[in-house]
Amino acid sequence: MAKRALITGITGQDGSYLAELLISKGYEVHGLIRRASTFNTSRIDHLYVDPHVSEARLFLHYGDLSDGARLVTLLAGIDPDEVYNLAAQSHVRVSFDEPEHTADTTGTGTIRMLEAVRLSGIKTRFYQASSSELYGATPPPQNEDTPFYPRSPYAAAKLYSYWITKNYREAYGLFAVNGILFNHESPRRGETFVTRKITRAVAAIKAGKQDHLYMGNLDSVRDWGYAPEYVEGMWRMLQVDEPEDFVLATGVGITVREFLEIAFTHAGLNWEDHVRFDDRYLRPTEVDALIGDPSRAGKKLDWVPTINGRELARLMVDADIEALECAGRPWIDKVQLESWETPTFRGTGLP
Repeated sequence: MAKRALITGITGQDGSYLAELLISKGYEVHGLIRRASTFNTSRIDHLYVDPHVSEARLFLHYGDLSDGARLVTLLAGIDPDEVYNLAAQSHVRVSFDEPEHTADTTGTGTIRMLEAVRLSGIKTRFYQASSSELYGATPPPQNEDTPFYPRSPYAAAKLYSYWITKNYREAYGLFAVNGILFNHESPRRGETFVTRKITRAVAAIKAGKQDHLYMGNLDSVRDWGYAPEYVEGMWRMLQVDEPEDFVLATGVGITVREFLEIAFTHAGLNWEDHVRFDDRYLRPTEVDALIGDPSRAGKKLDWVPTINGRELARLMVDADIEALECAGRPWIDKVQLESWETPTFRGTGLP
C-alpha cells in the first residue's frame, strides 16, 4: 500500500511543493485546510482530483491548529505514516502586531499536533517546521549547535515549538524532528514577503503599472534558497533510521539591497530610481544576519542545494514578469495566474 502523509499548511508555498513531491513518490497525501468563505487553495488546485475517482492522491480536510480535539480525530482516521507540521502565522513583521495569535498558532499549535499524535496512538514520523529566526541576534554562520537568540514573537513561538518537539521525542519516544530551515523562496512565495514583494514590483514597474517600491531595512543579510529543494530535505529527514534535527541552508548570505539590485538589473532597471524608504516596514527588533551551515544535512541526508539567493532573484523576476504578461490573456489557466491575480496589497505589499 502507498504511504500516507498529512500536511498542515498545505495551501502555503512549502505545503504545495511538498504535496507535489510526495505525490510524485507515490504517497497518498492528506492536507489540513482552514474553513474560509473564499477559496484559498490556488497553489494546490493543479494537484486536486475528484476524490470519487480512483486516481485521486490528494485529500483535503477542514481543521485548525487551535482545535486539538479535531486534530486527534483526523490523525486517528487518516493514520498517516508521516506528519509534516508546516502551518503557522509565518510573517515575522506581522507577529509584532499579532503576538498572541502568533503564539497560539505557531507555538501552542505545535503541542496540539504532538498531543494529537500521542493521544491517537498512531505510529508516525513527525516533522516540525523550525526557522532560522531562532538564531536572531547570534552571529553567523549558524548550525545545529549554535545558541538561539529569538528577536520576534514569531521566533519566540518557533523556539517553544522546537523545544517541545525535542521533549516529546525524548519523553514519549516519538520519531519527531525539527527542520531548521533558512529563508527559502519561489514564485509561489506569499506576496507580502520581502523577496516576492520585490520581484512583483520589478515586473509591475517594467510593465509601466507601478512607479515606486517602498522598503524598510536594506542592510539585513539573509541566506535565501529555493523552496522545492528544501521540501526534499524535509522528506529526507523522515527517512533516516534515528530522529535528528537538521539545518537546511545554502551557506551564501546576501543583503536585501543586493537582492534588490540583482532583481532590478535583471529586468533592465536601476533600483535606486524606484525604491523608497518607509519606516513602517522596520521591525522593533531587527535580525542583522542569518547564514546557515548545512554540513550535517549534506553528510547525513546527502542534501545539497543548487540555487542561492542571487540565482533565485533572477528566477523569481522572470516568473513574475511572465505571470503579469499572462494575466491579460484569457486562455491562461488559473494555476499560471496564481502568482499575480491575488489582489491583496497588489504592487505595494508589506515586507
